[in-house]
Amino acid sequence: MIAFEPIGVAHTPWTEKRQAPRQPAAARGVRATIELFAGKGYEDALANLEEWSHLWVLFAFDRSRGWSPKVLPPRSRVKKGLFATRAPHRPNPIGMSLVRLRSVEGLVVHVEDVDLLDGTPVLDLKPYVKYTDFAGDAGDGWLAVDPVAPWAVSFSVGARAELAFLAARGVELEDELRAALALGPEPHAYRRIKRTGDRGLLALKEWRAEFVVRERRIQIVRIRTGWRARELATRADLRLHRDFEAEFSR
Repeated sequence: MIAFEPIGVAHTPWTEKRQAPRQPAAARGVRATIELFAGKGYEDALANLEEWSHLWVLFAFDRSRGWSPKVLPPRSRVKKGLFATRAPHRPNPIGMSLVRLRSVEGLVVHVEDVDLLDGTPVLDLKPYVKYTDFAGDAGDGWLAVDPVAPWAVSFSVGARAELAFLAARGVELEDELRAALALGPEPHAYRRIKRTGDRGLLALKEWRAEFVVRERRIQIVRIRTGWRARELATRADLRLHRDFEAEFSR
Protein backbone atom coordinates (compact mmCIF):
# COMPACT_ATOMS: atom_id res chain seq x y z
CA MET A 1 0.00 0.00 0.00
CA ILE A 2 1.36 3.39 -1.01
CA ALA A 3 -0.14 6.48 0.61
CA PHE A 4 0.55 10.09 -0.39
CA GLU A 5 0.05 13.14 1.79
CA PRO A 6 -0.62 16.41 -0.09
CA ILE A 7 1.97 19.13 0.42
CA GLY A 8 -0.50 21.91 -0.29
CA VAL A 9 -3.55 23.05 -2.21
CA ALA A 10 -4.16 24.98 -5.44
CA HIS A 11 -6.24 28.16 -5.47
CA THR A 12 -7.53 28.78 -9.00
CA PRO A 13 -10.46 30.49 -10.81
CA TRP A 14 -11.91 27.12 -11.85
CA THR A 15 -14.57 25.85 -9.43
CA GLU A 16 -16.35 23.36 -11.70
CA LYS A 17 -15.00 20.63 -13.96
CA ARG A 18 -16.87 22.07 -16.94
CA GLN A 19 -15.05 25.39 -16.52
CA ALA A 20 -11.48 24.13 -16.35
CA PRO A 21 -9.33 24.06 -19.50
CA ARG A 22 -8.41 20.54 -20.54
CA GLN A 23 -4.68 21.31 -20.72
CA PRO A 24 -2.40 24.13 -19.46
CA ALA A 25 -1.92 25.30 -23.06
CA ALA A 26 -5.61 26.23 -23.10
CA ALA A 27 -5.15 28.33 -19.94
CA ARG A 28 -2.47 30.74 -21.13
CA GLY A 29 -2.16 33.67 -18.73
CA VAL A 30 -4.55 32.27 -16.10
CA ARG A 31 -3.02 33.04 -12.73
CA ALA A 32 -3.29 30.98 -9.58
CA THR A 33 -1.45 30.12 -6.39
CA ILE A 34 -0.24 26.92 -4.79
CA GLU A 35 -0.26 27.25 -1.03
CA LEU A 36 1.97 24.78 0.83
CA PHE A 37 0.98 23.65 4.30
CA ALA A 38 2.67 25.25 7.28
CA GLY A 39 4.59 23.34 9.91
CA LYS A 40 6.16 20.87 7.49
CA GLY A 41 9.49 22.55 6.79
CA TYR A 42 8.50 23.45 3.24
CA GLU A 43 10.00 26.92 3.55
CA ASP A 44 13.48 25.46 3.08
CA ALA A 45 12.21 23.07 0.39
CA LEU A 46 11.19 26.09 -1.71
CA ALA A 47 14.70 27.58 -1.70
CA ASN A 48 16.07 28.16 -5.23
CA LEU A 49 12.72 27.40 -6.85
CA GLU A 50 12.59 30.88 -8.39
CA GLU A 51 15.69 30.04 -10.44
CA TRP A 52 13.37 28.03 -12.72
CA SER A 53 10.83 29.46 -15.17
CA HIS A 54 8.45 26.48 -15.29
CA LEU A 55 7.32 23.77 -12.89
CA TRP A 56 5.74 20.37 -13.08
CA VAL A 57 2.83 20.22 -10.64
CA LEU A 58 1.83 16.72 -9.58
CA PHE A 59 -1.64 16.61 -8.09
CA ALA A 60 -4.56 14.37 -7.20
CA PHE A 61 -7.74 14.23 -9.29
CA ASP A 62 -9.73 14.38 -6.05
CA ARG A 63 -13.08 14.69 -7.83
CA SER A 64 -12.69 11.70 -10.15
CA ARG A 65 -14.56 8.50 -9.36
CA GLY A 66 -13.66 5.09 -10.76
CA TRP A 67 -12.06 4.36 -14.11
CA SER A 68 -12.55 2.47 -17.38
CA PRO A 69 -9.92 0.78 -19.57
CA LYS A 70 -11.33 2.56 -22.66
CA VAL A 71 -12.38 6.21 -22.72
CA LEU A 72 -13.68 8.68 -25.30
CA PRO A 73 -11.39 11.75 -25.27
CA PRO A 74 -12.94 15.13 -26.14
CA ARG A 75 -10.89 15.34 -29.35
CA SER A 76 -11.53 11.83 -30.65
CA ARG A 77 -14.40 10.12 -32.42
CA VAL A 78 -13.59 6.66 -31.07
CA LYS A 79 -12.61 5.25 -27.69
CA LYS A 80 -8.94 4.96 -26.78
CA GLY A 81 -7.02 2.97 -24.19
CA LEU A 82 -6.95 4.89 -20.92
CA PHE A 83 -3.15 4.97 -20.73
CA ALA A 84 -3.02 6.52 -24.21
CA THR A 85 -5.03 9.50 -22.91
CA ARG A 86 -4.90 12.09 -20.15
CA ALA A 87 -8.37 11.30 -18.80
CA PRO A 88 -8.72 12.17 -15.09
CA HIS A 89 -10.47 8.91 -14.17
CA ARG A 90 -7.54 6.55 -13.58
CA PRO A 91 -6.61 3.59 -11.35
CA ASN A 92 -4.34 6.03 -9.46
CA PRO A 93 -5.93 9.47 -10.02
CA ILE A 94 -2.67 11.42 -10.32
CA GLY A 95 -2.30 14.33 -12.73
CA MET A 96 0.58 16.52 -13.85
CA SER A 97 0.56 20.01 -15.33
CA LEU A 98 3.31 22.22 -16.65
CA VAL A 99 2.88 25.75 -15.28
CA ARG A 100 4.84 28.99 -15.52
CA LEU A 101 6.38 30.17 -12.25
CA ARG A 102 5.86 33.85 -11.41
CA SER A 103 7.14 34.20 -7.86
CA VAL A 104 7.40 32.64 -4.42
CA GLU A 105 6.18 34.44 -1.29
CA GLY A 106 6.71 32.43 1.86
CA LEU A 107 4.73 29.23 1.39
CA VAL A 108 2.73 30.62 -1.55
CA VAL A 109 3.89 29.79 -5.08
CA HIS A 110 2.43 32.13 -7.71
CA VAL A 111 1.96 30.46 -11.11
CA GLU A 112 0.11 30.90 -14.38
CA ASP A 113 -1.15 28.77 -17.29
CA VAL A 114 -3.13 26.72 -14.78
CA ASP A 115 -5.76 24.09 -15.59
CA LEU A 116 -6.29 22.76 -12.02
CA LEU A 117 -9.59 23.04 -10.21
CA ASP A 118 -9.78 25.24 -7.14
CA GLY A 119 -8.95 23.21 -4.04
CA THR A 120 -6.97 20.53 -5.88
CA PRO A 121 -4.54 18.72 -3.54
CA VAL A 122 -0.96 19.20 -4.70
CA LEU A 123 1.39 16.22 -4.22
CA ASP A 124 4.73 17.57 -5.44
CA LEU A 125 6.53 20.34 -7.32
CA LYS A 126 9.42 19.66 -9.68
CA PRO A 127 11.36 22.03 -11.96
CA TYR A 128 10.87 21.71 -15.70
CA VAL A 129 14.39 21.08 -17.04
CA LYS A 130 14.51 22.03 -20.69
CA TYR A 131 17.50 19.96 -21.78
CA THR A 132 16.00 16.72 -20.45
CA ASP A 133 12.21 17.30 -20.47
CA PHE A 134 11.89 18.77 -23.96
CA ALA A 135 11.53 16.18 -26.72
CA GLY A 136 11.92 17.95 -30.04
CA ASP A 137 11.08 14.83 -32.06
CA ALA A 138 7.97 13.92 -30.07
CA GLY A 139 5.04 12.66 -32.15
CA ASP A 140 1.34 13.45 -31.90
CA GLY A 141 0.14 9.89 -31.24
CA TRP A 142 -3.42 9.16 -32.24
CA LEU A 143 -4.13 12.91 -32.47
CA ALA A 144 -2.10 12.90 -35.70
CA VAL A 145 -4.60 10.58 -37.40
CA ASP A 146 -7.82 11.07 -35.43
CA PRO A 147 -8.08 14.78 -34.68
CA VAL A 148 -11.32 16.72 -34.28
CA ALA A 149 -10.83 19.93 -36.24
CA PRO A 150 -12.52 22.86 -34.46
CA TRP A 151 -15.96 23.93 -35.66
CA ALA A 152 -16.78 27.57 -36.29
CA VAL A 153 -19.23 28.84 -33.66
CA SER A 154 -21.29 32.02 -34.02
CA PHE A 155 -24.31 33.62 -32.35
CA SER A 156 -27.51 35.07 -33.75
CA VAL A 157 -28.50 38.64 -32.86
CA GLY A 158 -31.10 37.30 -30.44
CA ALA A 159 -28.65 34.93 -28.74
CA ARG A 160 -26.14 37.75 -28.29
CA ALA A 161 -28.78 39.89 -26.58
CA GLU A 162 -29.61 37.01 -24.25
CA LEU A 163 -25.95 36.41 -23.42
CA ALA A 164 -25.46 40.13 -22.72
CA PHE A 165 -28.47 40.10 -20.35
CA LEU A 166 -26.93 37.22 -18.39
CA ALA A 167 -23.39 38.62 -18.44
CA ALA A 168 -24.65 41.88 -16.92
CA ARG A 169 -25.95 39.78 -14.04
CA GLY A 170 -22.78 37.81 -13.49
CA VAL A 171 -23.48 34.74 -15.64
CA GLU A 172 -20.82 34.39 -18.35
CA LEU A 173 -21.68 31.66 -20.84
CA GLU A 174 -20.17 32.69 -24.17
CA ASP A 175 -16.68 31.25 -23.73
CA GLU A 176 -17.97 27.95 -22.36
CA LEU A 177 -20.49 27.63 -25.19
CA ARG A 178 -17.78 28.26 -27.77
CA ALA A 179 -15.44 25.74 -26.17
CA ALA A 180 -18.11 23.04 -25.96
CA LEU A 181 -19.41 23.38 -29.52
CA ALA A 182 -15.99 23.94 -31.13
CA LEU A 183 -15.56 20.19 -30.58
CA GLY A 184 -18.63 19.47 -32.68
CA PRO A 185 -22.43 19.25 -32.50
CA GLU A 186 -22.70 15.54 -31.71
CA PRO A 187 -23.55 14.07 -28.28
CA HIS A 188 -20.41 13.17 -26.35
CA ALA A 189 -19.42 12.01 -22.88
CA TYR A 190 -18.07 15.54 -22.25
CA ARG A 191 -20.96 17.44 -23.81
CA ARG A 192 -24.68 17.17 -22.99
CA ILE A 193 -26.15 17.52 -26.47
CA LYS A 194 -29.41 16.41 -28.04
CA ARG A 195 -29.41 16.46 -31.83
CA THR A 196 -32.26 16.20 -34.33
CA GLY A 197 -31.34 16.78 -37.96
CA ASP A 198 -29.61 20.14 -38.37
CA ARG A 199 -30.81 21.41 -34.98
CA GLY A 200 -29.44 20.70 -31.54
CA LEU A 201 -29.68 21.58 -27.87
CA LEU A 202 -26.65 21.94 -25.60
CA ALA A 203 -27.13 21.79 -21.83
CA LEU A 204 -24.67 23.98 -19.93
CA LYS A 205 -25.22 24.15 -16.19
CA GLU A 206 -28.73 25.56 -15.65
CA TRP A 207 -29.02 26.93 -19.19
CA ARG A 208 -29.78 25.54 -22.63
CA ALA A 209 -28.45 26.72 -25.99
CA GLU A 210 -30.37 25.92 -29.16
CA PHE A 211 -28.23 25.78 -32.28
CA VAL A 212 -28.36 25.02 -35.99
CA VAL A 213 -25.69 23.28 -38.05
CA ARG A 214 -24.65 24.26 -41.57
CA GLU A 215 -21.75 22.24 -43.00
CA ARG A 216 -18.96 22.80 -40.43
CA ARG A 217 -20.51 25.88 -38.89
CA ILE A 218 -22.66 26.05 -35.77
CA GLN A 219 -24.86 29.02 -34.95
CA ILE A 220 -26.41 29.40 -31.51
CA VAL A 221 -29.83 30.89 -32.12
CA ARG A 222 -31.36 30.98 -28.66
CA ILE A 223 -30.53 30.70 -24.96
CA ARG A 224 -33.17 29.50 -22.53
CA THR A 225 -33.47 28.37 -18.94
CA GLY A 226 -33.14 24.72 -18.07
CA TRP A 227 -35.85 24.93 -15.41
CA ARG A 228 -39.49 23.99 -16.00
CA ALA A 229 -42.37 26.42 -15.62
CA ARG A 230 -43.56 24.80 -12.38
CA GLU A 231 -40.13 25.17 -10.81
CA LEU A 232 -39.83 28.76 -11.98
CA ALA A 233 -43.17 29.55 -10.37
CA THR A 234 -42.42 28.00 -6.98
CA ARG A 235 -38.70 28.37 -6.26
CA ALA A 236 -37.54 31.66 -4.75
CA ASP A 237 -33.91 31.08 -5.77
CA LEU A 238 -34.71 31.14 -9.49
CA ARG A 239 -35.42 34.87 -9.80
CA LEU A 240 -32.76 35.38 -12.48
CA HIS A 241 -34.34 32.66 -14.60
CA ARG A 242 -37.80 34.21 -14.18
CA ASP A 243 -36.46 37.64 -15.12
CA PHE A 244 -34.75 36.13 -18.15
CA GLU A 245 -37.92 34.40 -19.31
CA ALA A 246 -39.94 37.59 -18.81
CA GLU A 247 -37.40 39.60 -20.82
CA PHE A 248 -37.15 37.14 -23.69
CA SER A 249 -40.51 35.37 -23.64
CA ARG A 250 -41.58 34.09 -27.02
